[in-house]
Amino acid sequence: MAFSSAGRSGPLAEINVTPLVDVMLVLLIIFIVTAPMVARPITVDLPQATDRVVQRPDPPPPIELRLDAASQLSWNGQPMAIGDLQQRLRAQAGEHAGNLPELRISSDPSAEYEGMARILAAAEATGMQRIAFVR
Repeated sequence: MAFSSAGRSGPLAEINVTPLVDVMLVLLIIFIVTAPMVARPITVDLPQATDRVVQRPDPPPPIELRLDAASQLSWNGQPMAIGDLQQRLRAQAGEHAGNLPELRISSDPSAEYEGMARILAAAEATGMQRIAFVR
């Protein structure tokens, strides 16, 4: 807020530092309050290194699914019906329990979206977790 004196007609060019001091005091109080919380140690239980070797089974060969322009599905190059896909994926999941194969899905650009949706629904229903889309 600038006051004018009787002899001058221009604004008074002084900076009001009161709001600046108020803001700095608030920031100082915030830092004083939060600094002890930051300095307090947090205990974390980290896993310890061992000499034990974990045997991981080799992953099964990937399953290559191809959907062509006529919505015909092929499993590793062999034609099959889309309706049989979920049953066959369930058999693979049972055979390789805990170590599921990767699904590599490719599609013709002019294929129907419904066919791809049925493939993905079957994969989800059988619990397949590793799915890749290839060209």
